Amino acid sequence: MSEHGSAILVLEDGRVFHGRSFGATGETFGEIVFNTGMTGYQETLTDPSYHRQIVAMTAPHIGNTGINDDDPESGRIWVAGYVVREPARISSSWRARGTLDEELRKQGVVGIALTGTRALTRHLRDKGVMRAAISTTETAPEALLSRVRQQPPMAGADLAGEVSTGRAYEVSPPEGVEARLHVVAVDLGIKSMTPQRLTERGCRVTVLPSTATAEDILALDPDGVFFSNGPGDPAAADGPVAAVRGVLEAGKPFFGICFGNQILGRALGLGTYKLTFGHRGVNQPVLDTRTGKVAITSQNHGFAVDAPIGEPFDTPYGRAEVSHVGLNDQVVEGLRLLERPAFSVQFHPEAAAGPHDAADLFDAFVDLMSAQPAPAAK
Repeated sequence: MSEHGSAILVLEDGRVFHGRSFGATGETFGEIVFNTGMTGYQETLTDPSYHRQIVAMTAPHIGNTGINDDDPESGRIWVAGYVVREPARISSSWRARGTLDEELRKQGVVGIALTGTRALTRHLRDKGVMRAAISTTETAPEALLSRVRQQPPMAGADLAGEVSTGRAYEVSPPEGVEARLHVVAVDLGIKSMTPQRLTERGCRVTVLPSTATAEDILALDPDGVFFSNGPGDPAAADGPVAAVRGVLEAGKPFFGICFGNQILGRALGLGTYKLTFGHRGVNQPVLDTRTGKVAITSQNHGFAVDAPIGEPFDTPYGRAEVSHVGLNDQVVEGLRLLERPAFSVQFHPEAAAGPHDAADLFDAFVDLMSAQPAPAAK
C-alpha cells in the first residue's frame, strides 16, 4: 500500500477518531454503520443497500485478497466511505486484479484506517448509528461536525430510485439449465447473485426498475414476482408498496428479500421502524417459527417490520404470520401469508458473502410457482 496522510472521522454526537487516509483523498458524508463479517468485503462495498452509508468493518484485516472481477454485487462501489482497522499491505489471491486501496482510489471512495474500530463499534452499539464524515482535507473537527449535522438523516430517505437499473433487462439460466419459470424481479438495489440463484433453478428473470407498477409487472405474465433488497427508509417507498399490493391482489406468487420484506410488511398494513444499530454481517442467527430450525444468515438492514410474533394476524389479503425471528434481539425476520402464495425474509439467502443455511428459500419460491395452476386455455 502506498503512503497515506492523516484523516479524521467525526460522528454526529461529536466523537472524533484520528487515523490515516485509505483509498481516495477528500471528504465524504453518510450514516456510519458497522459490519461484523469476517469475509466478503468486496460484496459489501458493491451492495447497493449501503448507498449513502459509511461502513466500518469490525474484522481487523481488510483487503487481503485484493479486488477481482467475479465477486462484485453490482457495477460499482456504493458505500459512501470506508473504515478499517488495518488495511492489508499486499493482496494475495490468484483471482486478484488489483488491490483494494487502488480500487477505492479509482472509484473515488474516501476511507480511513484507524486502530480504534473496536471503540467505534462499541460506541455505535451504545449510541446507535448516526451521521458522520471522513476527511483528509479538513483538520478542524468542529468545522466538520457542523457540516455533518447538516446532512439529511436516513429516516425518511427514499433511495431505491438512486440505485435501481434505469431500464429492464433479462438474465437467462446458465447453459444446460432449462428455463421452466419466468420471474419478474423489481430492482430496489438488487445484488447480482440473486438473479443468479434463481436462474440456477430454471428461472428466466426479467429485472425491472424500482418505478415498476403492478400493471408493468403483471403485463409480463410472470410465474412469480420478486422484490429485492435496497437502501433507504421503507416508510418512504410508497410506489413499491402499491406495486406489491397489486401483485397480491392478482394472486401471483411473491418473494421478497430485505427491503422487499419491509415492503411486503407495509403492503399488509404493518408499520416499520428504524433499528438502533441494525444488523450487518454474515453471522446473524434466525429462527424459523414453523420448524424450529435455526439458520446463520447474512444480513444488511437498518429498518425492520413491526408485526406481532407468535400468533397469526389479519391483513387485507387474509391471515399472515411472522415466519422468522432474529435470536439476538427478537426482530421480525420474515413474513408469510397463509391464504396466498407470498412470503419474505429480512436476511439474504443468496449469501454473497455469507453462509448458505437459507439457500432453500429459493427452492421454496420455485415450488410455490410450480404449484400454481396452469392458465386456462383461451
